[in-house]
Amino acid sequence: MRTRPVIGVTLDAEEPGGYSKLPWYALRKNYFSALAEAGALPIALPHHPELAETYLDAIDGLLITGGAFDVDPSLYGGGPTHPTVTLKSGRTDFELAATRGALARDLPVLGICGGQQLLAVAFGGTLIQHIPDSVPAALEHEQPNPRDEPGHEIAIAENTLLARITGRARMAVNSAHHQAVASAGPGAVINARAPDGVVEGVEHPGHRFALGVQWHPEYAVDPADPLIFRAFVEACRGAGGGRGR
Repeated sequence: MRTRPVIGVTLDAEEPGGYSKLPWYALRKNYFSALAEAGALPIALPHHPELAETYLDAIDGLLITGGAFDVDPSLYGGGPTHPTVTLKSGRTDFELAATRGALARDLPVLGICGGQQLLAVAFGGTLIQHIPDSVPAALEHEQPNPRDEPGHEIAIAENTLLARITGRARMAVNSAHHQAVASAGPGAVINARAPDGVVEGVEHPGHRFALGVQWHPEYAVDPADPLIFRAFVEACRGAGGGRGR
C-alpha cells in the first residue's frame, strides 16, 4: 500500500548549451526536496501535451513550477507582446494542458511563481505583462538580494485557503518576477497582495485544492512556507489521484 501521494512536477526546458549540446530539462532540487519532506513522492513530467491526460492518470496532484519565461499574451487576450516577454511555447502548451486537465478532474494543483500566473490563466484570468509599466511606484519584484532571503512582505486575505493554511495575516516572501496576475478569473479569488498592490496569490474555492503563490515557498524564507507544501500534500493524499478515473 502506497503511503506517499505521487505529485507530478513540471520541468523547465533549456536550449543547447551548458549542461548539454542538445536541448535539456532542468529544475532546482529544492522543489523536489520540499515535496519529499512534506511526505510526497515527487516525479518529473516532461513536456508532452498529448500525454497530459495519461500523466494525470498516474498522479495524485500537480505542481506547476516557475521559470525565467512568460505565458504567451495571446492565451489571455493580453494584446501585443511586451518587449520584455520571453516565451517557451512547448513548456506552456504542456503545462496548460496538464493544469486544465487536473482542474477538470479536481486533482489538487499548486502553482509557484510563473506557475501561479499560468494557473490564473487556466482559471480564465489575465496577467500584467510588465509590472514597472503598469504599477506606479512598484516594489522591486525582481529582488536584488539572494532568493533565499525575503524581498518584501505580503498581506493575506481573510477567509481564504491561504489564510487557513498559514494561520497568518502577513508573510515575508522572496520575489523573482516581472509579471503579475491582473485578474484571477471567474470564481477565483485573489488571496494575497504586496504593499504596492501587486497580486501575490490566487486560489479557486470551487476546486478541492487550487492554489497559486507568486513567491517561492520551496526556499522556506518564512516559517509558514513549509505549511503550504504540507497542506498540498495532504490534499493530494485525500484526492486518491487520477488513477482509475
